[in-house]
Amino acid sequence: MPIRPPSGVWSVAALVGAVTSMLEYDFASCIVEGEISGWSKAGSGHCYFTLKDASGQATLRCALFRRAAMSLGFAAADGQAVQVRGRLSVYEPRGELQFVVEAMQRSGEGALYERFVRLRVRLEAEGLFATEHKRALPTYPATVGIVTSLAGAALHDVATTLARRSPHVAVIVYPSAVQGSDAPAALCMAIAAAGARNEVDALIVCRGGGSLEDLWAFNDERVVRAIRAAPMPVVSGVGHETDVTLADLAADVRAATPTAAAELVAPQTATQLLALATAQAALSRRVAAVLDNMAQRVDRVALKLARPDEGVRQRALQLDALERRLVSASMQQHDNRGTQLASVGRRMRQAAGRMCSAVAERTDRAALQLIALDPERVLARGYTILTDRQGHALTRVGALRIGVRVHARLVDGQALLDVAATVPWPRE
Repeated sequence: MPIRPPSGVWSVAALVGAVTSMLEYDFASCIVEGEISGWSKAGSGHCYFTLKDASGQATLRCALFRRAAMSLGFAAADGQAVQVRGRLSVYEPRGELQFVVEAMQRSGEGALYERFVRLRVRLEAEGLFATEHKRALPTYPATVGIVTSLAGAALHDVATTLARRSPHVAVIVYPSAVQGSDAPAALCMAIAAAGARNEVDALIVCRGGGSLEDLWAFNDERVVRAIRAAPMPVVSGVGHETDVTLADLAADVRAATPTAAAELVAPQTATQLLALATAQAALSRRVAAVLDNMAQRVDRVALKLARPDEGVRQRALQLDALERRLVSASMQQHDNRGTQLASVGRRMRQAAGRMCSAVAERTDRAALQLIALDPERVLARGYTILTDRQGHALTRVGALRIGVRVHARLVDGQALLDVAATVPWPRE
């Protein structure tokens, strides 16, 4: 038991010290099970978080110092159910009860995280997170809507960023609760109001960082469906870069932070003005070059119009040249035709001579053949032609009959002969 001061009046430091001593003595080593919430890691390497009871009715601040944090065998995160071993103590500068964690191990994923995973799988199966359904942001929006809390820092961050980057873009705020049991319905009403009023080119749904339960409204199925039903592109900027909600997955574009969402929605005016100035300078140079070219053409035409006789003289020279070319071409064509006709005539005469010679030669050969076949010349060589009374030639012994008269034709006349006998030649 702590020793009371003699006066019976405790100083703050003495009372806190006495409580610390009592707690560290009575709870020097114990194991506690709960769900991680609000996990953060300081630059010193120390980690701080809240251990939440499964019922959600009790919480315990925890400190995991650097040496113990280095021995963890897993990456701790919000929603994980863990068992921590350590001692109960008091953080004296603030008089806060805390649990100094010496070791920690996982005991499950935690109820909220399990709900998150189950809902994500079901909605993803419906196609609410499909990439092909994502809409592109407008290149140059005139008006941007913001769904967030009026009291949160997210609204200030988005408005400041838009005013700095694109001061010409109008901003319309659709206020809504972003945390608590009433937040999902309020978010749905704000998104639906933006869609019904149809006055913004893009809609930012955002809030600052927090634990898993702080951001749980953005994991509500109603909010996911409201985002997908919005008629304009929706940018989600919820929490910090490491925070991922179902609203992020359902939105057309996910930004790491509310500030990043503002940067994605509206292009930087200075950059666009510089691009316009560059395009204007290039266009001016091009117009000047075209005007200079046209001026030179006008000057050349003006010079021609100032001396029309020169144009007539040039046309006359061109006509003379064309006439000479035409006469020369006609004469050349006439000469070529004459040469061709002379050549054809020579070839025809040569062909006719060759043809006449061939005909004469064939005629001579035919005459010699006729002479050789003339019967008179055969008779002149001592042969006789025998015929019957009808004038048919008798060339075989078998055609003769004894006592039959035949006609014999000689070279200088004919004779009538009676057949007395026939002697056929023996066959070989």
